[in-house]
Amino acid sequence: MAITSANQLELLQTAEAVAREKLIDPGLVVEAMEESLARAAKSRYGAEMDIRVSIDRKTGKATFTRVRTVVEDDAVENYQAEMTVAQAKQYMEDPAVGDTFVEEVPPVELGRIAAQSAKQVILQKVREAERDRQYEEFKDRAGSIINAQVKREEYGNVIVDVGAGEAILRRNEKIGREAYRPGDRIRCYIKEVRREPRGPQIFLSRTAPEFMAELFKMEVPEIYEGIIEIKAVARDPGSRAKIAVVSYDNSIDPVGACVGMRGSRVQAVVNELQGEKIDIIPWNENIPTFLVNALQPAEVSKVVLDEEAGKIEVVVPEEQLSLAIGRRGQNVRLASQLTGLDIDIMTEEEESKRRQAEFESRTNLFMETLDLDEFFAQLLVAEGFTNLEEVAYVDVDELLVIDGVDEGTAEELQARARDYLEAQNKRALEHAIELGAQESLINYEGLTPQMVEALAEDGVLTLEDFATCADWELAGGWTTVKGERIKDDGVLEKFDVSLEEAQDMIMNARVMLGWVDPAELVGEGDEGEEEEA
Repeated sequence: MAITSANQLELLQTAEAVAREKLIDPGLVVEAMEESLARAAKSRYGAEMDIRVSIDRKTGKATFTRVRTVVEDDAVENYQAEMTVAQAKQYMEDPAVGDTFVEEVPPVELGRIAAQSAKQVILQKVREAERDRQYEEFKDRAGSIINAQVKREEYGNVIVDVGAGEAILRRNEKIGREAYRPGDRIRCYIKEVRREPRGPQIFLSRTAPEFMAELFKMEVPEIYEGIIEIKAVARDPGSRAKIAVVSYDNSIDPVGACVGMRGSRVQAVVNELQGEKIDIIPWNENIPTFLVNALQPAEVSKVVLDEEAGKIEVVVPEEQLSLAIGRRGQNVRLASQLTGLDIDIMTEEEESKRRQAEFESRTNLFMETLDLDEFFAQLLVAEGFTNLEEVAYVDVDELLVIDGVDEGTAEELQARARDYLEAQNKRALEHAIELGAQESLINYEGLTPQMVEALAEDGVLTLEDFATCADWELAGGWTTVKGERIKDDGVLEKFDVSLEEAQDMIMNARVMLGWVDPAELVGEGDEGEEEEA
C-alpha cells in the first residue's frame, strides 16, 4: 500500500483515536508514525540514508525527504548522508560545513513486513508515552491518599486500578489479614513511585504511619489548615496506634479537635483502619513529659533521661507495670517509636534495688582501691563521688565538706587515688605494647593508656588505623531496624567518649597524617556559621 493512495486524513484520525484511548498527546502519536514511516523508507532506499518523514498536522499528508549534511573533505564517513563542500556546490549556493541539503523523495510502498514493522514502532512509542504520562501524573502524588478499585490478587499482593494505570498493595502493606475481592473500593497511601523499564511502579500502603496522619488530615480541618500539627505517629497496624499532636492556637485543644464531637472524627479513622485503637496524645517539647503522656494510660512515678545515649528510664508503681508495658510489649514499643528513644521500664522496687547495688559497688570500689573502712567509703558515695578520677582530681574544698575530713585527710585520699590510677595506667600501657600498639597511637593527645589498651584489643594499633575508624565505632550509637532501636557498642564507649569527641579525635588524626587539609575544615566551619547566621 502506498502512503499516497491512502486517505491522508486517516493518519490524523488514527493518531487522535489512539491518543484519546491512551490519554496522551496526539502529537506524540504522529511523531511515532513519522519515525515508523522513516524506518520503512530506509529499508527501501538504504539504511545508510538519512530519510525523514513529516506528516502535516492539518491535512495528514506525509512528505518523505532525504537529508545530507555538509562536512570537511576528510571527514566524510557516510557518502549517502554526507557530502563535501565541493559536492554541495552542485545543489547549494555558497555551502558551508554544517549546512544540510534536503530533497524530497518519492513515498514508499508499505509491504506487509514494512507495515508490521511500522505498527510495532508506533505501539512501542505509544507505550513509552503512556508510561511517561503515568509517571508524571503520579510522581508528585507520592505521600497522598488515593481511592482505588481492586482488580485482582497475585500471591497475596493486591493489584488495583488507579484510573490511569495499575498500582500494587503488597501483602506486608495490608492491615492484618485484610482480604479483597475484585471490584472492591479501597483507600491507600501512595508510598513510592518508581520509574522502571516496564513502566512506572506505584507502591501503596495501608500500614504506613503516614497513612493514618493523612486520614486525620482529611477528617480534622484544623490539621489541614495548619492550626494543629501531627508531630509523630506510631502504629501496630490493625491493633493499636499512638499519635502526638500539638496546637498552635491556645484556644483549641488538639486532642479534643482530633477526637471530634462524640468521637466522630477519630471513629471515622478507626473504621478505615479496621478497628485500630488510637491513642491521641498531646505533644510536649519536654521529652520526659512527652514520654509520660505517651505511656498513657499507665501512671509514671519518675523519668530519668540519658539524651546522649538516646535512652530513657521510666519508673512505675508495681501495679502499673503490666499496663505500662502493654500486651506483648505493645504500649512501651509504640511509646518508644513515638519518642524515638529506647525505653527501659522498671518498678519502684527494682529501681531501689538497682540504686542500692550501685551504692554498694561504689562503696566497695573506694574500700578496695583507697584502703578505706566501709563507713568512710559510704560517705564518699553519699557525697556524689562515683569513681577514682573524681576523688583524685577534684578541688580539695569539695572533699573538706565531708564530715570528719580535714585538709591532711583530703590530701592523703587524693594521693592514694592518684597512685592507684598511675599503677593502672602503667599496666594498661604495658599490655597495649604487648598487643602491638605503636608509638604514634600511644602518644596521640586525648587517648588515655586505658583507651589505647582498648583500641589495641580491638586491633587498632597505629594512628593510621585510628584515623580510618568511624565515629560510632569509637563512641557507639543506635541503629533503627524495622522500627526497633539496636545498640551499636563502641570501643571507647565505656570511657564516656561522646560522638562529637570521637569525630574531633578522628579528624585531628587525619589532619596530623596529612589526609585532610586543615584549611578545608576551617572553611566548612565558616560556612556552617554563615548558614546559622
